[in-house]
Amino acid sequence: MRKLSFYCAVLLAGTVFSTLAARAEEAAPAYSAVLEGQVVLPAATFVQPPADAPADLKVSAKFTSADRTRNDKVGSEAGVSVLSAKEAPRTTGISLPFDGQAVQGFSGIVKDSDGTFLVITDNGFGSKANSPDAMLMIHRLAMDFKAGTIERRETVFLSDPDKKVPFPITMEGTPRRYLTGSDFDIESVQKVGDSLWFGDEFGPFLLETDLAGKVKGVYQTKADGKLVRSPDHPAVSTPANPSRKVAFEAARSKGFEGMALSPDKTKLYALLEGPLLDPASGEKEKVDGVEVLRILEFDLAKKDWTGRSWKYPLAQAGNAIGDFNMVDATTGLIIERDDLEGSRTQACAEGKVAPDCFDRPAKLKRVYKVEFTPETAGQLVRKIGYIDLLAIKDPNGKAKQGSKDGVLDFPFFTIEDVVMVDPTHIVVGNDNNLPYSAGRSPQKSDDNEFVLLDVGEFLKAK
Repeated sequence: MRKLSFYCAVLLAGTVFSTLAARAEEAAPAYSAVLEGQVVLPAATFVQPPADAPADLKVSAKFTSADRTRNDKVGSEAGVSVLSAKEAPRTTGISLPFDGQAVQGFSGIVKDSDGTFLVITDNGFGSKANSPDAMLMIHRLAMDFKAGTIERRETVFLSDPDKKVPFPITMEGTPRRYLTGSDFDIESVQKVGDSLWFGDEFGPFLLETDLAGKVKGVYQTKADGKLVRSPDHPAVSTPANPSRKVAFEAARSKGFEGMALSPDKTKLYALLEGPLLDPASGEKEKVDGVEVLRILEFDLAKKDWTGRSWKYPLAQAGNAIGDFNMVDATTGLIIERDDLEGSRTQACAEGKVAPDCFDRPAKLKRVYKVEFTPETAGQLVRKIGYIDLLAIKDPNGKAKQGSKDGVLDFPFFTIEDVVMVDPTHIVVGNDNNLPYSAGRSPQKSDDNEFVLLDVGEFLKAK
């Protein structure tokens, strides 16, 4: 949720494709996606903290101002889309701080055995510094796409009462030690037996809890036998001498964004959101000039990295991924997207910048099907094909919002949920970055939308 580029509003000035990336895109054809149903959870959806939580957690988003000055007055600061132009800021209609905890910000999804979906709320407001009062949560959602309804049936709050986290946490001195967005930025989730596994961006770490959210273990990241750390890793600190450099291997907020589970439930495939960095030069990992992201394999029985990894080639430099789940033993689904938001149907006139239109609408929001095997470890994954989330067919008028002329687009900045539900259907959901994203309408905070898509040919593609 809300990457570094989100808060800095760093936008790509252009699109640069290398020869290899162009060949990869040509080899990965587009497949159609037909809307079967849509459910909408309103943006202003909140939950109260547990009764034993510290009183400070009853109000969240108190430290979201630019200078991190504390603000306890609920609803006193207007939310503004961080992707709006400075000269024409787009307010989103929702103000902070919040009374309670925001349910929004869904950054990972799995389908449970009872047909419900487990989704996670990520770190809160986008950075380690501004989210000490945002509780880490996982929710159980019941979605009825025929009826068009969505129900939150359960919320589990993550905690560390047994002091398994090996570094100080925000709620260090409290009995239950609830985890917050200043401790971890959870972006992906899998359920394995009596454990929940989360992929974190700050360390990056893998985090294991029981089904009640109590931490069982925290695991450091390794790639090519070496530790991978971001600037937010607790062992990375600012040097006293400004002439000295800080060494790290993953950019801020470019840790684990997606994390798939092998069908036999023996391996996790954790996918970094950004390329690995050379600690000395800062250069991003590339193959033939194309930026690549690492998929790292973790053995659940040994609770250790296997040393095997694969490389996911980005369609364009600077793109990010949103989620990763398996289709079968050798293929998976990966969301790839640009750092833009807004429907082209509401784009500003050429040369115009205004708060009531999108001056930089979304261009690339896709779900790719990829293939990788143990024999191809160390190599590029193969992009089999993709569906365009900006061109979902809606011939039967199934959309509850966002459809026009028989087409539904998903023009959100961050789309961070994808999971296969049967051999012909997938569910896709957005992360609405409450209250900082307004991609459906220029001046309205995005709801959390989930769509059921018929993509049978896509899922069968080889």
